[in-house]
Amino acid sequence: MDQNLILALTPVGVVRSPLIRLEDCPKQGLENGPTARIEIDAAFLDALDGLALGAEILVFTWMHLAERDRLKARARGNPDNPLQGVFALRSPHRPNPLGLHQVRIVGLDAERGMLDVFPLEAVDGTPVVDVKPVLERGRGDGTPYGLPWGPRISAREAGLIREAGSRAWQRGLMAGLNGNISLRQGDAMIITVSGSAKGRLRPGDLALVNLASGTVTGPGRPSTEATLHRAVYASQSKAQAVLHVHPPHLLALSLAKPQDDLLELPLFEADVWSRKMIRLAPLQPGCEALAKQVGRAAMAYPALFMERHGLVCWGRDMDEALALAEELESLARIDVLNRSMVG
Repeated sequence: MDQNLILALTPVGVVRSPLIRLEDCPKQGLENGPTARIEIDAAFLDALDGLALGAEILVFTWMHLAERDRLKARARGNPDNPLQGVFALRSPHRPNPLGLHQVRIVGLDAERGMLDVFPLEAVDGTPVVDVKPVLERGRGDGTPYGLPWGPRISAREAGLIREAGSRAWQRGLMAGLNGNISLRQGDAMIITVSGSAKGRLRPGDLALVNLASGTVTGPGRPSTEATLHRAVYASQSKAQAVLHVHPPHLLALSLAKPQDDLLELPLFEADVWSRKMIRLAPLQPGCEALAKQVGRAAMAYPALFMERHGLVCWGRDMDEALALAEELESLARIDVLNRSMVG
């Protein structure tokens, strides 16, 4: 190695985050990493040209609080894991403590050099040394995941919606062309289009809709329930994904119990999950009144059962929304099976 080689890093900005101590930081951004702000120095504002709200980027940080003389560590800091060299780990402690974070731009003020990104697990005050766009790549299985599905609809986000649709269809939560799925993307949402089969979504089956105006800026005609999804996002800041399904056992149970508590079962988990759901009066699908009713209820409940229609679940990510729908349908199935055996 050339001993005369001099490497110089110039910080281009700094992280402003609610994470103040190292102990507060999750191991990875996707593990409840918060929204954080990157303040870009005035000298580098021109470098922001071309970035767009909703885009996915790679943020490179200099983890200034790391221990640069530590060459071995345990995965995730777990004392039960074996010691390994830091080159085999994502540990922040390493000779040159560069951090790599894949995030989404959820707020952008290029003139002031402000980038709001999610999720970022870096502690407040962490220097930023570079920002790069995420390159789309194919999955290698013949599916077109590597290509954008439309303006501001990345392969990654499309993949999340496609996977959720496939899982919901496999579990019987959706059938044929019913149901709809959306994912928040900054000031917009990506939502399935009308007439799409959620179990086998393809490019062209997603549209981008502005949350405030309802303007469609992406391809396709969004689901007739787009207004309902917008109402959930408007009333519930924690919602990052919304899933509308037609669970057969839950619907059947609602017909059998028109007045009673829908999931009143002598099971420990029944009380936990049933308290997350509210039962709403029947209203015409796709109407403004239904959207407003669901939006109001979403302020207090993550699961909204629409009488004679279906179930809407919101979550901090797609997995959380889908898991909630699965739990509620599972309890309904138990109730229906129990009724058939008792009867």
